[in-house]
Amino acid sequence: MKKTFISLLFVFIGTAAFAQYNKHQRDLGDKDFQNKNYVQAADDYKQALNNNPHAIAIPFNVHTKSSKSQPQPGLAYLYYQIGQSYRLYQNYLNAEEWYYKIVSDSTVTAYPLARLWYAVCLRANGRFNEAGRQLKHFIKDYKGDNQYLIIANKELATCSFAIEQYQYPDLVKVERLKRDWNAEGGNYAMWGHDSSYYFTSSSIGRNNTNQVYLLQSVKSTPVLVELNETKKDLQYSTPSVNTSGNRMYLTQWYKKDDQSILTICLSTRTNNQWSEPVKLNANVNMEGYNSIQPFITADGKRLFFASNKPGGLGGYDIWVSDLDANGEPVTSTNLGSTVNTSFDEEAPYYDEAGAKLIFSSKGFTGLGGFDFFESDQLNGKWSAPVNMGYPINSSKDDLYYYPEGATGKFYISSDRESECCLNIFEGSSIEIEIKGIVTDCNTQQPLTGVKISLIDSLANRTVKQITPDANGNYSFKINNRRLYNVTLEKAGYFTKRLGVGAYDTLTNNIVLTDKTCLQQLVVNKPVVIENILYDFDRATLRPESKLALDRLVSMLNSNPAIKIELSSYTDSFGSDEYDMNLSQMRAKACVDYLIAKGIAAERLSAKGYGKAQPVEPNTLPNGTDNPEGRQQNRRTEFKVIQ
Repeated sequence: MKKTFISLLFVFIGTAAFAQYNKHQRDLGDKDFQNKNYVQAADDYKQALNNNPHAIAIPFNVHTKSSKSQPQPGLAYLYYQIGQSYRLYQNYLNAEEWYYKIVSDSTVTAYPLARLWYAVCLRANGRFNEAGRQLKHFIKDYKGDNQYLIIANKELATCSFAIEQYQYPDLVKVERLKRDWNAEGGNYAMWGHDSSYYFTSSSIGRNNTNQVYLLQSVKSTPVLVELNETKKDLQYSTPSVNTSGNRMYLTQWYKKDDQSILTICLSTRTNNQWSEPVKLNANVNMEGYNSIQPFITADGKRLFFASNKPGGLGGYDIWVSDLDANGEPVTSTNLGSTVNTSFDEEAPYYDEAGAKLIFSSKGFTGLGGFDFFESDQLNGKWSAPVNMGYPINSSKDDLYYYPEGATGKFYISSDRESECCLNIFEGSSIEIEIKGIVTDCNTQQPLTGVKISLIDSLANRTVKQITPDANGNYSFKINNRRLYNVTLEKAGYFTKRLGVGAYDTLTNNIVLTDKTCLQQLVVNKPVVIENILYDFDRATLRPESKLALDRLVSMLNSNPAIKIELSSYTDSFGSDEYDMNLSQMRAKACVDYLIAKGIAAERLSAKGYGKAQPVEPNTLPNGTDNPEGRQQNRRTEFKVIQ
């Protein structure tokens, strides 16, 4: 009887655990989720847990005998949907908690994507190492749709990139614009014109709708830009004003049958009054598709924008239109697969003077969410986009780059400090100058015509190439703390690679490389390796000899095509045969050391020459011994043989 009672009690507890939610509230949550009203859906689902998810103390793995292999479907579903709702309106901090409730229970297998989305939330919250661990787990175990494996591998690359970026940040200061109106809600897309600024806000007035505001200065109070619109329920954002200040392009959107309709409109200013925005023609706004985030170039002749219309690569792409005299688009051209991906590319900014495009993308490897990338326009073609790095980018969404002239200051929009919404951030860059002088080792005169490359040693990428001036001077400017090398190359000379000095020894933001000389490269011409000296009757390398050979290692690494002979000599003590053997052992000791340092054996040969070819007399003119001369004769040279 007692055993039967315990069994019945266990069954009661198990079935009660299945019922600890409000079905009506769950159904409301499903409806709001389907309508993409994720904020309300999260609240509905939480209410379905009797407004207190922690009241459910029974773990997932409590089962009845009849359902031993099944998880609790009701609670797992609610946990997953709450996580989905938070994530889809980009509240990654709260979403992480709810996904964790599922992935931490090994019996729940009905929601395999929970681990992927949990990892995405970890990445967005800056926990890159743990995110990487979860992604590897997901990739190993997941057997479903390949599109999620593509997302997982992309996220894994993002985590690796982010860890490196946070270790070597750019020399940039980025902080939230400290204004009362920018404290919460959505504020974004800063655009400067003369000394004033336009931006978008959903937190200032008008019942949390997006509208355009004007600042007479960064420190002034925002004023709503009256657009004389006659229709109700319209929202406006992302203003872009031409140089003359009489045309404003902006995004207009409204709801139609629970669907957002987004188009680009043009408003003109007459007598200091903006007209009602007029929708641009089909070159920009194709029926049934969205076009957003216009950018008018400085000359007023082109309009960059983002759109999901046909002809792109998927998601939102960056497009450009030529404009007529009235500001209407007459063409529409997709920027192509170099700039655009199958993911979203948005918020273009084009620097006309520098022929450089800065935009935000989810398609290239970055730190997560939207990242800023830059691409140069060279002879009508775009260069491969380069991530603008941390801290301009963050693990969340970063969009709407706008620089303030030549001041070095810029504005971006980011949700890096928010659970939901973009805010305006201001940034400023610090530049470090790498300076040096290059000469000829033999003449000590300045050497011109040298190709000098600044190389990012982490990415093994050439950042810039220059030549020195007539006095041999060269300099590079950088704005980050990555590890760099400077490579100097000239025909007929050994190539030399220099490591850039430590940043903590800066003087006036300048890193000085040593005064560098290049040695002429002549086949079969011996070059004495300074400080390769030996004790009497020994072939053992001294500590200072190893330091000298390390410099030879660097030279060989910088000149991978050459082969050399290491030639060793003795003083005059000993028989010819003995000295020949001793010098051979000395040359071999050098070759063995170089091989141990990673130089390929086929690039090296050892040759002993005994007491031949002394560089100093072994005895003085009066017949007495010359120890200093003998020491110089116990030497090693190298010569290029191929």
